[in-house]
Amino acid sequence: MITFKPKQVTKKLLSVLPPRARDVLEKRYGLGASSETATLESIGQTYGITRERVRQIENYGIHSIQKSDAYKEFKTVFDELQTALDSLGGVINEQELLVELSKDSSLRNHIYFLLVIGDPFKRVKEDNSFAHRWYIEKKIADSVEKALSNIFNSLHEDDLVAEDEIIARLKEELGEIEERYRDEKILRRWLSISKQIDKNPLGEWGHATSPNVRAKGIRDYAYLAVKRHGSPMHFKEVADAIKQLFNKSAHVATTHNELIKDKRFVLVGRGLYALSEWGYSAGVVKDVLRDILTTHGPLTREEIIDKVRKERYVKDNTIIVNLQDAGMFKKLPDGNYILVE
Repeated sequence: MITFKPKQVTKKLLSVLPPRARDVLEKRYGLGASSETATLESIGQTYGITRERVRQIENYGIHSIQKSDAYKEFKTVFDELQTALDSLGGVINEQELLVELSKDSSLRNHIYFLLVIGDPFKRVKEDNSFAHRWYIEKKIADSVEKALSNIFNSLHEDDLVAEDEIIARLKEELGEIEERYRDEKILRRWLSISKQIDKNPLGEWGHATSPNVRAKGIRDYAYLAVKRHGSPMHFKEVADAIKQLFNKSAHVATTHNELIKDKRFVLVGRGLYALSEWGYSAGVVKDVLRDILTTHGPLTREEIIDKVRKERYVKDNTIIVNLQDAGMFKKLPDGNYILVE
């Protein structure tokens, strides 16, 4: 994306410094022969000085470069970086910014250093809510962060939202932000700033810490598979879906055992599982019959069958046979069934 040569620019800028200050910056930012970055403490041990003294030398080096003629010479470089950052949204996740600016990983340390010394660029360290990020205008950065926080607060822990919907919510939360920042690529980049919301392997968004997003085991993958399917599935189908959707090995017996243990699933037929959140209740057919009559009062056989079929994938005859339990159910003269008191 950039047209200049970062290594040549940083070499020229570092040349204005005395040897020790140049060496400290090369080590701190991985600008020398090694691309590994060094800590203040490790550099201090090399020179036999404190980490605070190393920090002072680092700050001295940066300020010296910013005041140098070489810095002014490369104004077009910093202008190009500013234009690039603005075109990417004005505020962006640090890692994504570096990848966008160069596909060559060996150049990213040099680009990062140029961002550090460039006057227009501001960096904010990561916290519990957001990743490391860079911005040009604080007003835009604040608007984006507020919008992302509002979206997080609007989601319940188990919610999953399609990407189109999460982008629509972000647009709404941003209010009257400039139209050029409403591009979907930019909005997706802004979503990646948040550490509170994230998307699962199926591209659905929710709380980053939710098992529905950060799937870790067969249970979580099974939940996503059944939710995506949208209707009850046999445990063998669930195992197959896990392999197809997530490329995860899922033994049929293991999958069945995990479905039995997890309260997110309800057995609704022979080997068939639905999600509890769909309104299905746990228990055998008699339990379902009891719950229905408790809730709705006297019902005809046809009404009972209709309601049970919404709870269980069972044959009509199975429901009728269970209704014959005289110790639990009673048929009235008008044909309605009630619970035995």
